[in-house]
This record gives sequence, C-alpha cells and structure tokens, in this order.
Amino acid sequence: MTTSDDIEARLAPALERLKLKPGLLRRVAGVTERRNWAEGESSDEATIAAGKQALVEAGVDPGEIGLIINTSVTRKHLEPSVAVRLHHGLGLPSSAINFDVANACLGFINGMSLAAGMIQSGQVKYALIVNGEDADEIQVNTINRLVREDLDRDAFMQEFASLTLGSGAAAAVLGRASDHPEGHRIVGGVTRAATQFYDLCVGSVDGMFTDAKALLKGGLDLVVSAWKEAKGEFDWTGMDRYVTHQVSSVHTSAIVRAAKLDRTRVPVTYPTLGNVGPASIPITLAAEQKTLRRGDRVLLMGVGSGLNTGMLELAW
Repeated sequence: MTTSDDIEARLAPALERLKLKPGLLRRVAGVTERRNWAEGESSDEATIAAGKQALVEAGVDPGEIGLIINTSVTRKHLEPSVAVRLHHGLGLPSSAINFDVANACLGFINGMSLAAGMIQSGQVKYALIVNGEDADEIQVNTINRLVREDLDRDAFMQEFASLTLGSGAAAAVLGRASDHPEGHRIVGGVTRAATQFYDLCVGSVDGMFTDAKALLKGGLDLVVSAWKEAKGEFDWTGMDRYVTHQVSSVHTSAIVRAAKLDRTRVPVTYPTLGNVGPASIPITLAAEQKTLRRGDRVLLMGVGSGLNTGMLELAW
C-alpha cells in the first residue's frame, strides 16, 4: 500500500518550490491510499488468481471456457497479447479463443458486451473477462520526473492524475441466462464516442499526461449526451446502484450532478484503492454485491480516454 502522504513526502521539494499546499491528493482527488503489488508479485499472476476465483465462485470448470478477453491497460510488451499468458496460467482448453481488448478505462465493459454477443450468437458457452493493472512503474517514473527542478506548475498538474493510480485485478464469468437463472443478467447498454478529444489523456509506462479541465468537461458532456439519447430505450433514473469508474471525488461528484443521480446509490472505492483503470468498475461492483438483492437494477458507467463512454445495465 502507498498512501497519499507517502507520495507527497517524496514530492515535498517540488510541492514547496511550486508553492502547492500539502494534502493535494486527498483534498483535490479524495484519494488517501492505493494498493501496490508486493515484492515478487505481478499483475499477470494476480489476474490469473482473480480468474481462478471467479471460476470457482461461478461453479464453472476451466475446460468449459470458450473465450477469455483480457481488458488490461497494463502490458509489459506489445506482442504477444497478454491474454495468451493468462490463457496458459488459467489452464484453459486450446479451443478457447483468447485476445486483448484495449479501450482505456472502458475495457472491462467492452469485454463484457463483446462476450455477451458471442454467447448470444452461440459461438461460445462461457466467457471469462479479466483485468489486471500495475501502477507501480508509472508511479515511480512520475515521481522521479516531478521532483526535477525544470518542471513548472503546469507540467506538474498535467501529470497529477498519474499519482491517483492504483494496482488491482478482477474477473467475471459470463454464460447463458437460460443455463443460470440464478445469475445476474446483462440487460443492455449504450456507448458513445467523442474522438475529437483523442489527445486529452495520453499514457504509457513512462507517465500519463492529462488536460484535466478539458477532459472533465468533454467527459461530462459525452455522458450527458449518451444519457439523454438512451432515454428512448432505457429508463435509468431509478437504478438501485450506479457503479461508476473510480477516478476521484471531483469526477464522481460531477457525474452525480450532471446525470442527477442519487448520491447514496453511487458507491466509491477510489479513497482507498485509487484509480485502478478498467478494474475499477468490477472491483467496486464486487465490493457492493453484499448489499445488492435479487431483482436490483445496477448500471455500470464509465468514461475512457479517447473519449468514449459506456453504460451497461445488469439485473441482479
């Protein structure tokens, strides 16, 4: 675990030089701590562990999986796909299709939608959607760069979002509703794009550089637009839970206001986990499941760099 106080202690020379008050991460982002992998751990191993646990809880044998989609932003190399390592580690059959879907923080939602379509069409019986993120390297690289004396205040704030990132892993098993009437059903959803904003948030292992104000405004405009367009097909005004991608207190409050959501129905995990990328939504949903009841309506909501937004309704 790395606390925001730990990070700001390492950034103290830069904060003092740029006249930035201590407590910036807690005050502006609402993030007090985030998780890191222990010595010798890796995001791939954690993702495999999450996948195995999901299969056990779903009561599905690995041999029945016909599709695995890795939705991670984190990757140590460009080729081969991360999915092949996970496929092998999970002991899936050679008949199981395996590939990566990369779409910033919307990857997990996109993976679920894609898998649902393949199941619906009869191509596969069961699918496993996985995600594992490792924020350790980008965290170290960002801090090392921010303490340089040639960086001004604007350059510092452009990388501020990198300091909120956390590590984590999640997995979900999807199958036919007819085979599992006790399961949680995917009802449907919408996606919308505003790709004119493709350069507002650009990241790699070296760092993530963001125009925070423009990103927030563009993201909110896109969410509101998608929300209004979806009204003709979906009524999402009275959901039992709104599970949003976990970015910060500023982003969460802005989405609550823009979409006129009931704040008591919007659970948060960013204070203790930070922004875990595409894993944020499934991790938050997993943490919330003990309070959900049969028949509850749950809306998964996210905005990803690019910009893209996705909303997917579940019937619990």
